[in-house]
Amino acid sequence: MSDSRLIKISKYLSKYLRHTPDAIGIELAPGGWVAVDQLLTACAKNKFPISRQELELVVESSDKQRFSFDSTGTLIRANQGHSVEIDLQLEPVVPPDQLYHGTGHKSVKSILETGLCKMSRHHVHLSRDIATAQNVGARHGKPVVFIVDAAAMHQAGYIFYCSDNGVWLVDNVPPEYLQKI
Repeated sequence: MSDSRLIKISKYLSKYLRHTPDAIGIELAPGGWVAVDQLLTACAKNKFPISRQELELVVESSDKQRFSFDSTGTLIRANQGHSVEIDLQLEPVVPPDQLYHGTGHKSVKSILETGLCKMSRHHVHLSRDIATAQNVGARHGKPVVFIVDAAAMHQAGYIFYCSDNGVWLVDNVPPEYLQKI
């Protein structure tokens, strides 16, 4: 299968498993799960057929690990990034002392004034390493990386989660916990 087909499938799944599941006639269960068979049927009905093999390839080969199967392989979900109301059933976790957030240079002034806000998503997304944060920031122009003082935030009562693909999540990051690299 070509890389362009994998990318198209990944973008399609992101749209419908994160943002508009009802547009293709699926409903996300608690945790964001949907039956694989139901998803594949809905995709075919909406003129975007995906085979089980293609779906497995997208889940396995995605560098960002956006999707995961449950332990039985009969359910699939987007790991994070939802704009629809969904309980991902994540447990609070003690974060590492520092986390990182990548953004485009045009957002720096606003972030320094108001901090990091989740906007239309459920959480602010943070990375465990600078390289990942730089890659995320590059999607928004010239990348800028912020260090997040996660230890101080945790001590102040902020709740952190870690998604199945290693993305750290928090409701917001006030500017006093940020340092531009």
